Amino acid sequence: MSGVYLTMDPMTPPTDAADGVQDAPGDAAEVDPTLADRPQWVRQTTIFLSGQTISLFGSMLVQYAVMWYLTLTTKDGTVMALSTVFGFLPQAIVSIFGGVWADRHNRKYLIMGADAAIAAATLALAILMMQGASDLWLIYIALAVRSTGAGIQGPAVAALLPQIVPTSKLLKVNGLNQSIQAGMMLLAPAIAAMLYAAYPIEAIFFIDVATAVVGIGLLALIPVARVVASGADAPSYFTDLAEGFRYVHQHPFVRWILGLFAIVMVLAAAPSFLTPLMVARSFGAEPWKLMALELAFSIGMMLAGATIALWGTKISRITMIFASSVAFGVLSIGLGLSPNLWIFYVFMFLVGFVVPAFSTPSMTVLQETVEPERQGRVFGILGIVTALAMPVGMSVFGPLSNVYSVEMVLVASGIATFIAAALAITVPAGRRAMQAARDHTAPSGAPSQPASAEGAFTPPPAQGS
Repeated sequence: MSGVYLTMDPMTPPTDAADGVQDAPGDAAEVDPTLADRPQWVRQTTIFLSGQTISLFGSMLVQYAVMWYLTLTTKDGTVMALSTVFGFLPQAIVSIFGGVWADRHNRKYLIMGADAAIAAATLALAILMMQGASDLWLIYIALAVRSTGAGIQGPAVAALLPQIVPTSKLLKVNGLNQSIQAGMMLLAPAIAAMLYAAYPIEAIFFIDVATAVVGIGLLALIPVARVVASGADAPSYFTDLAEGFRYVHQHPFVRWILGLFAIVMVLAAAPSFLTPLMVARSFGAEPWKLMALELAFSIGMMLAGATIALWGTKISRITMIFASSVAFGVLSIGLGLSPNLWIFYVFMFLVGFVVPAFSTPSMTVLQETVEPERQGRVFGILGIVTALAMPVGMSVFGPLSNVYSVEMVLVASGIATFIAAALAITVPAGRRAMQAARDHTAPSGAPSQPASAEGAFTPPPAQGS
């Protein structure tokens, strides 16, 4: 690509020919530390995160309601596996295109359109179920549509945030976002449990539609630039797509991060989706026990997000990624060996604490490393990895849970995660990543460039916070 310029909503100021950037009024469009002095980024980030949080809250209500409905009515690991496949596989497929769309179109409108489609599918499911339709395939279809929307949304959201947040503030904002989301996750299961016990599941679907409308309205208030390739010879869609995969393949550090992320996510499917089944089978099927499970997880996430936002810059990104990967394995084993429900909740709390310690630095290091005009495609590939990982994991762990106890499956997944994390640092890219971690000596210091050793794409140094 010969350069980058930004196209805006109407009333865009003239282009600055010197640097090829069009700035929206008050919009920190480029990922540039010099934009940190613009006060508008705080307001825009607040509006953006508020809208996403409200929309996410409604989605969480649906997530818990559907999971509990399927768990308590079927207690079938295969049903849980199918719900995971329909809930994640379409996202993997669409993310292939969603990443390119995020780099070629206005990310704000992609997010708004996806939210609207998800709301429409949820509304249709609610109406059908109110009319007496209760077939599982209707829920699977709705999950597939929601997953499709997520495949469009995910890369756009991840790539949009660096447009409005200065690079030096990304880790703190990502950590704060994790903490806010965890707070919603703390509130959502309690409210979902009350609603689920008092009203038909359709009522929860209608709430999700309302929160989606609010989220779309708030996002509409933010002027967001579109990052596109400049030059007369704009690449074709599939050329752009292929270039994104080529970039990841030839960038050792990014390839290592995505590979580790994929392995951990596949193995994390067991503690993520089988723990409600374990509670229902081993400790009782009362809804409050499932609610308490989600609360323990959410409290852990909330505390971890706040911790990362306050002190995360004092710890190397890579150190957090590796340590949390190992912790996933240890905690999965602990879940499987829990002698009673309360110890089980303690381990679930710790799992929740570890999740932001893995996902936040992984997201941040990609935002810091990948060029703005490629971020949509890279996060699209990350979306593919995430979306495929869970169905792949559950296609194995779900049926196994019908043959063996959930406890045995959790222990096996934990051992596998521990081994995978240990092997990850023995490969050359892993050793370079850990070297970068050791070189990260101060919050304001620039980490080393692990990708340069293989002569591929040399990422810019990460900006300290």
